[in-house]
Amino acid sequence: MSDANGTAAGGAAIGPGGSGPIAPGSTPSGGGTAVAAPDREHGAAHGYSPKRTLPISVEIVRQFRRRRTLVMFGLLLALPWVLVIAFKVGGGWGRPGGGSLRISDLAADGGLNFAAFALSVSASFLLVVAVALFCGDTVASEADWSSLRYLLAAPIPRDRLLRQKLIVALGYSAAAVICLPLMALLAGTLAFGWNDVRVPGTGEVIPALDVLPRFGVVIGYALISQLVVAATAFLLSVSTDSPLGAVGGAVGLVIVSTILQAVEALGSLREFLPTFWNTAWLDALAPEPDFSGMIKGVSVSITYAAILIAFAFRRFRSKDVVS
Repeated sequence: MSDANGTAAGGAAIGPGGSGPIAPGSTPSGGGTAVAAPDREHGAAHGYSPKRTLPISVEIVRQFRRRRTLVMFGLLLALPWVLVIAFKVGGGWGRPGGGSLRISDLAADGGLNFAAFALSVSASFLLVVAVALFCGDTVASEADWSSLRYLLAAPIPRDRLLRQKLIVALGYSAAAVICLPLMALLAGTLAFGWNDVRVPGTGEVIPALDVLPRFGVVIGYALISQLVVAATAFLLSVSTDSPLGAVGGAVGLVIVSTILQAVEALGSLREFLPTFWNTAWLDALAPEPDFSGMIKGVSVSITYAAILIAFAFRRFRSKDVVS
């Protein structure tokens, strides 16, 4: 039997004139057009591939066009030139005397010294804010705009959505951490010349070409030391609909850790704080470089980051996205 719409009792479509059921995917006689059946075996429509959703290039462009990205990179690239102007206007920027021990006193001694100074004054706050902004704003902003549920309904698998956003956020964070010291190296060299490096604390002189490879290690260490900030901001980003809350929470973690770091009563426990080894890169610029502190800092940062990112994925998989 069939109903008025030409549907067989078993659910199969009936051809024109009641000529019998039509096989799925076949073309009925009489010039009609059959609609391709969904790919029920794989649970998805024909032609759909989760691996093609939200390409990296699309997410890179989306994040680059945002005003906060352009403003932050503009600030990071302008800061070294602002510091150069400050040294020029302030005077006394020539080669310091042999008794000068502070890194700020040695900043105008050459391009590498200036780059080290710029990194030291920005790593504890400005770079923290930049990394927290790129990683904390990426998911929370989608929830704040009420677009997160539409991305998931595209459909983009949750793990893929989170992975793509994390990769792009870490990429922009790495670019932020790298561009500041490189621009400082360029600005310092043009303003103060390419001179040998004078070591803070002792005033010893090291050939610039010997220090240049170590400076690359310093930048790499600065990247890894910011992983805790990135992972914390990312975890908060998937846990809240407020981008400001995610960014502020990551910055607050750094502030609290820095305060606890000054409490000497904690003893060796301070070594497990995420900010304790942030300045260990200064040992790489010594006449006899010591990388032991940097190795400990890398292990602490990677451990914290891996745990926090794992929690972020676990939290997002079960999150009820209603915004």
